[in-house]
Amino acid sequence: MKLEMRLLSATIALVTRRPPSFYASTHHHLFHAPGQGLRIRIPNHQNRIHRIMSTITLKSPSIPVTLPEGLSEEKLLAFSPFTTWLRTLQNSLALQRPNAAHPFHADPYALRSITVQSYDLFGPSQAPPEKRHLGFLKLTADVSNGAGETLPGAVFLRGPSVAMLVLLVPEDVPPREKGEAGKGREEREEEERYVVLTVQPRVPAGSLAFVELPAGMVDEGGSFAGTAAREIREELRLEIPAAELRCLSDMAAESSEGTGDADADTDKSGEGEGERLPAAMYPSAGGCDEFIPIYMHERRVPRDTLKEWTGKLTGLRDQGEKITLKLVKMKDLWKEGGRDAKCLAALALWEGLRREGKL
Repeated sequence: MKLEMRLLSATIALVTRRPPSFYASTHHHLFHAPGQGLRIRIPNHQNRIHRIMSTITLKSPSIPVTLPEGLSEEKLLAFSPFTTWLRTLQNSLALQRPNAAHPFHADPYALRSITVQSYDLFGPSQAPPEKRHLGFLKLTADVSNGAGETLPGAVFLRGPSVAMLVLLVPEDVPPREKGEAGKGREEREEEERYVVLTVQPRVPAGSLAFVELPAGMVDEGGSFAGTAAREIREELRLEIPAAELRCLSDMAAESSEGTGDADADTDKSGEGEGERLPAAMYPSAGGCDEFIPIYMHERRVPRDTLKEWTGKLTGLRDQGEKITLKLVKMKDLWKEGGRDAKCLAALALWEGLRREGKL
């Protein structure tokens, strides 16, 4: 009991920015509730509202998790971004001790505890909380080694998304036949290959007109290709079967695995080997779990369609989406979409795969 109180005093101190001694010595803030583990009442002297936090112990790994009021263990464990992040982290931590070349082999790090600080529910606003599902989760993870050294552990969990590189070429541009001599047709096709971008408000970026690749969150239980096809339909009003989409991220991973040089004088030990991370782009790995595989589709369309799509309003208005389409030439994507990590990653993958003859 005393050890548990000291641990929770330390974790709650991270949330409230009070010293651990404040909670360790103020006994009425720490108390047991039948069937709910140790609970903490944190007074907010500004508005006199009390926050109630409780702690549970996970089965695997066996560590304490502090939960805010209203978030149950059942709802937390049903949130796949949390369970996926936890499983991935535990797998990476398990690689330290058996691998002598691992940089942390001598004094491995371990996950000691988790404190969930806040959460957002998704679903109809009029529905009761128990009928809505977790959308976002903010937590801190205590990851430390035997010497007491810690790793940064502030985490924003939101789960994976997908991004779509949709390329359009006017039908009146003669296609270049494979193996065809001469660069005339190839140069014209390169000159008239367009990318579909979206312009929409992005409040977290402080923008009301953020230019980016079409993208969307993967729903619980949804597939990446299916989500990509759905987002293309919703944002671009374009029907593309999921089977016709090509995952650039997977293609790049396969290319990387197939080009290993056994004679190369390089040592990749400790560089993520065996960590089972998905083949995807991580836009903010320092604070967020989100990863984004990038899909592509290219098709020929009537030239008039290009004019019709420029400035077209799309998106699901009932969900607050206010999207305007923007078409830019592929050769200008690096500067037109320079603020969007998805654009830059898609461009790098597309160009690299083309150089290797994979596209």
